[in-house]
This record gives sequence, C-alpha cells and structure tokens, in this order.
Amino acid sequence: MSEPLWTASEIAQAVGGEVIGGDFAVSGLSIDSRSVEAGDLFIALAGARDGHEFIPQAMGQGAAGALFSQPQDGPAILVPDTFKALEALGVAARLRAPQARRGAVTGSVGKTSVTQAVRAGLALAGRAHSSVKSYNNHIGVPLTLARMPRDTDRAVFEIGMNHADEITPLSHMVRPHAALITTVGPVHVENFPDGEIGVARAKAEIFDGLEPGGLAILNADNVWFDTLSQAARTAGAKVVTFGTGEGADARLLGFNPGPGQAVVRAQLHGATLDFPILQTGFHWGLNSMAVLLMLQALDVTLEDSLMALGAFEPLAGRGAEREVPLAGGAFTLIDESYNANPISMAAAISSLGARKTTGRRIVALTDMLELGGEAEAFHRALAEPLEAAKVDLVFCAGPLMKSLWDALPSTRRGGYADSAAQIGPQVAQAVEPGDVVMVKGSNGSRAGVVAAALGELGRAQGGQG
Repeated sequence: MSEPLWTASEIAQAVGGEVIGGDFAVSGLSIDSRSVEAGDLFIALAGARDGHEFIPQAMGQGAAGALFSQPQDGPAILVPDTFKALEALGVAARLRAPQARRGAVTGSVGKTSVTQAVRAGLALAGRAHSSVKSYNNHIGVPLTLARMPRDTDRAVFEIGMNHADEITPLSHMVRPHAALITTVGPVHVENFPDGEIGVARAKAEIFDGLEPGGLAILNADNVWFDTLSQAARTAGAKVVTFGTGEGADARLLGFNPGPGQAVVRAQLHGATLDFPILQTGFHWGLNSMAVLLMLQALDVTLEDSLMALGAFEPLAGRGAEREVPLAGGAFTLIDESYNANPISMAAAISSLGARKTTGRRIVALTDMLELGGEAEAFHRALAEPLEAAKVDLVFCAGPLMKSLWDALPSTRRGGYADSAAQIGPQVAQAVEPGDVVMVKGSNGSRAGVVAAALGELGRAQGGQG
C-alpha cells in the first residue's frame, strides 16, 4: 500500500490545528466539492460561497476528512483560518521534501504550456510533480505545493499575477532553484499605472524567493530583458538566456512547421540540435528553448528533454489541431481559444501564415481583455500581421474587435458580430473543405464557444462526405 500524502496528525502539526474524530490519512487535496475524489482532504475555503456549506457533499463523494474553521463533526482538522492553513501546509510540504529540485515559471504568454512541457520532461527523469491546469494564483500555488508527495524528485510550479506584489509571496513559498520568465508584454496592463514596465517588474518578483545560487532563465529577445536580468542579478541569480540572437545559451536557429508538427533547429550551449515537436505555432520555437534550459537546470538529461518535447501534445485551447469532416472533405481547426493578448495573437497569426494549405486561411477572433486605454489600438493593429500572413477571411466578435473590423479591407472581411455566440454560425457557414481555420480570443470573451461550434460541424456533417 502506498504511503499517504498526509495523515491528519501531520496536517494538524503543520498548520497548528486540532484533529477531530481521530487520526485519518488522505491521498489528495481538494478545494472544490464537485471534483472531490475518494481519499481526498476537502479544504473549506471562503469564496463567493463559504466552503463549509459543501462539506456534506464532499464527504458524500468519498472525502476522507475536512479542513475547517467552524466546529463540526469529524473526521476533520479544525483551524482558525483555512486559507492560512493551506499556505502553511504548502510550506510544510516543501520542507519535508528537501531533495526535490524545484522550478518556477511565469510570463505574459505561454507559462501554462511551458510548465506542462517541463513536467513531461521531469516525469521521464523520476518522481515528478507540477501545477495542474492553470493553478498559478494565491490559492493554486500553495495547493499545488501541499499536494507534492514527500518522495518527489523534481517539481515545477506555474506562478501568475494580475497586480504587483502577488508573485513575491508565492515565490517565497516555492523557493525555486530555477525561475523562468517566458516573455513580458502588455497583459493585465490596465492594472499597472506605469504600463508595461510595471508588468516586467511584477514578473521579476519571481526571483525574490530563489534559493541561494539559483538560476534565472530569461528571453534575450524580449524588450524588457535588461530590466529582468538586472532584477535577477540583484536577487543573486545566475542568468541564462534563450533567444534568436548570437550569445543566447539556447539559440533558436530555425522553425519549420508542417501539418500537426514542426522541426526545430537550435544551438544549446553551442551544440547544434534538430528535433521534432508536436506543435505548429512559431512561439513554440522559443518555448522549446526555455523548456530545454529549465529541464537542464532541474538535472534532466538532454535525451529525456528532447524525448519529452517530441511527445508533448498541444493543450486544449492552446493550439490543439483537429480535422473536422464536411461534405466533400475536411477542414483543419486550430483551437487557440483559451486566451489571447497582443503578443500571442500576432504569433498565432504569423504561424497560420506559414502554413502550407490548398484552401483558405480563416481566423475567428474575439476580444482581448485587460489591455487598458490602448485596447482599441491593440486590436486595430492586428490588421498588419493579418495582411502579412495573407489571411483570406477574418471574422470578428466583440466591441473591441470592432476596431479591427473597421481597419480591415473589404476583401478580407468575413463577418462581424457583437458576441462569440453570434459569430460562430457565420464562420460555420463560410468554411469549406481544405480551409485552415484558427479561433483565438480571451477566455473571458468566450472564444471557446466559436471553437466548439466549429467542432460540432464534424458531427453534423461528418457522415455526408
């Protein structure tokens, strides 16, 4: 029988709590009663609804016990504050696994995909642990730490932010041996009075918790590289770089995309490499360089690193491709609907332009959010990369995308609607066999609705062709 993740007495000791109803053991942790699995500890956090309301539901789904702050029947651990207890449990998990090499990833674009690609490499090298989904905030990071088994060899944590001073406490919790910033751009910029440099300084907070002698992995192509490298060195970090220019420790030399994959040419510390990946977006050239450096920092061999990159599939809503059957053939759907900002939007459009296709290149775009006063200008500016990529038809949804729609030549206009739900049918009506259709937008503007509608075409028409 495998060792439990925690016993109730261990938890109580770590968080200063009291065991109610006798000692018990848990195999996992959950903060959502809907996703509780047998053997979990259910942590009753305060939110829009008080988690204590859902303890009966969690126990009914097989939770082994609860962590709560309002006296009730056990099995449970009673604490004064469940959120502070979660933070303390995360720190205790780190302290009980001193052998674990830890990496942390942040950035304006690509942090979830890069984190999961790193996780794939760690899993080939030994007992690995990582964030799930986008568990990167003040709840997700301590929860991920607290879920780390005591025998973990290597772990990687995604750390995000919307405002200044959010990353520093999370970095101190994780205490990474290596910290990676994928890139910095105008994301969440509406929350920073000093604009993009404020975003850069907030991302640099990831170095605040670095272990002594830790490594900072930075994008040498990014406009804020000097700001970030100065912050890293001030924190005592050694800096290694990835980029396209001479002098980068991991240098991207070429990216050759094809259907469902690409071949990357690179130099890693001067040695030339060619390797395949299951990604087609140009941004995955630099992402791959970042992944290689992080895996190296966490003592993963180059052989395992390249094997992991070669098998890592696009995450849902982050470049996943599928062939959708129509009467007379099929079209290719590229689902980039999970999120969008000016950097990732331009990269995705450029990647689409590089695709060889017998049909048309079509995009369906929904609003990019949290861009502040420059939001309309950022949307309007997409007309240029769309022209450079020779995109045939552009469908726009949302009040901000109206700025792009107005900037497009009539020959490129596919359709405009106020919402994602309204634009979906327009795209579905226009698409033909052989087309390559990319859907991209912010999660909050519901780009996923458009991708789902196009995916459904295969069910509706798949039998006709």
